[in-house]
Amino acid sequence: MSEAFFVTGTDTGVGKTLVSAAFLHAAALRGLRSLGLKPLASGSERAADGRLLNEDALALQQAASIKLPYEAVNALSLEPAIAPHLAAEEHGLRLSAHALAEHCRGQMGHGHDLLLVEGAGGWRVPLNDTETLADLAQLLDLPVILVVGLRLGCVNHALLSAEAIAADGLRLAGWVGSQIDPGMPRLEQNLRTLEARLPAPCIGVIPYRADIHFADAAQSLDPGRLLRA
Repeated sequence: MSEAFFVTGTDTGVGKTLVSAAFLHAAALRGLRSLGLKPLASGSERAADGRLLNEDALALQQAASIKLPYEAVNALSLEPAIAPHLAAEEHGLRLSAHALAEHCRGQMGHGHDLLLVEGAGGWRVPLNDTETLADLAQLLDLPVILVVGLRLGCVNHALLSAEAIAADGLRLAGWVGSQIDPGMPRLEQNLRTLEARLPAPCIGVIPYRADIHFADAAQSLDPGRLLRA
């Protein structure tokens, strides 16, 4: 068994890393070889040794059962917590979907059962003046997991994201609801609408909890459902 997925979200801050790390952790608890990659990250902090480290990439590194060096998990860290293409421009860099894809391919030979490649922000986040993160997903040719940030407006955001994924020729393998608004009105009705309208199964719903850890979120997910998606 060897499955790999690209993880995207309906927006930034919707819980992509929480969901990814939770799936990796749940898989590891079941004795599966799990591996998470965050090839591009902005919003990083400089460590004592001078390296830029990103909190999301560190979470994936910690949650996975296959332990890789940080630089293997995260090829490029950018310090400003802004859109990656803008952060790159401020440092005189040009992001490349092909370079990021080559990095990911270089990490795919570790004998994983479950590999998750987490994007940054949503589906159409720019990399440069012609490419977006969708180009990375297309180059890797991976089925997609969509993390839906459960808040007012999420149905529109989720349906538009699903349409874009399909238009780019990739399969939506499943979606995960991540409640980011503790007071979201009509939560259950919105979940039923998403289940009826999204062209892929729901593979988990993570309820809101302040500062939830991925090990706790893993209790709301079943990696077996993901691997069957």
